[in-house]
Amino acid sequence: MSVVVPSSLLPASAAPVFRGRIGRDVSSGHYAVPHRYRLHVDPSDPRCLSIALTHSLLGLDDTLPLTVLPGTPDTPDGGYTVLRPLYEASAHLYAGPAAAPVLSDGWTGRIVSTHVPDILRDLALRFRGDGPDLLPEEHRDAVDAVADLCERSVNRAAQRAGELGLDGEAAHRDPLTVLFTALGSLERRLAHRPYVLGDAPTAADVHVWGTLVQLDTVHRWHLDAAAMDRVAGHPALWAYAQRLAARPEFARHLDIDAVLRRHRAHCRGREAAGAGIRLVDWTAAAPR
Repeated sequence: MSVVVPSSLLPASAAPVFRGRIGRDVSSGHYAVPHRYRLHVDPSDPRCLSIALTHSLLGLDDTLPLTVLPGTPDTPDGGYTVLRPLYEASAHLYAGPAAAPVLSDGWTGRIVSTHVPDILRDLALRFRGDGPDLLPEEHRDAVDAVADLCERSVNRAAQRAGELGLDGEAAHRDPLTVLFTALGSLERRLAHRPYVLGDAPTAADVHVWGTLVQLDTVHRWHLDAAAMDRVAGHPALWAYAQRLAARPEFARHLDIDAVLRRHRAHCRGREAAGAGIRLVDWTAAAPR
């Protein structure tokens, strides 16, 4: 059964989070059945991109259909008209945005989950089939640690460092220190191995690669040239990003134009000198 966080318990701007899970068998209610579920994603959103990457790596096209939504939502609240029936069927008198991502149940016409970590975990553990083991038991703690590093120490630190109003060197110093420490940690991991946790791709690579896409296509617009020069000073990390970008599973849903349109639609900051520095040729890797 899906659990919905009531709107009254959330900030006015937040959408309720549906937290249904895919169980092991029929007794769980939601269990892995081919063609029962559908994913609805907008890959220009980094959260959705991680889901699309996982779906591609697991080769789930014939088992779990994927609907790719336009990069620009079509309702004023940032939602999608096409998702509105699912939200309204899943929460009584639903009035929030019908936002992506969504894992929906075709048998009930309702939402199973909109919670990205749960969706990623259930894809890897319940829908894997003959695909790679993206969450090997011995690496699950490490995957969680890498995901936290990417979100807190790269994404949030880069965002903070580039925010409007951080004009002085001292103001930039702390978030940039966090950022460069995190990139250095990833650089050391990738200096002598093809993937973040060893010789095979795992969910850690989904997190890291998606984070590098954001750093080189979004965050660079608000970092100065000196900061971007230091970001570039991690050759193993960026060679890894370019190598994975050439793999169809990674390139398939990467639309740089859509990522930039999304950024411009939400961004209120100013362009910095680092905007002209590009570290990976993402557009050459992504299919058209």
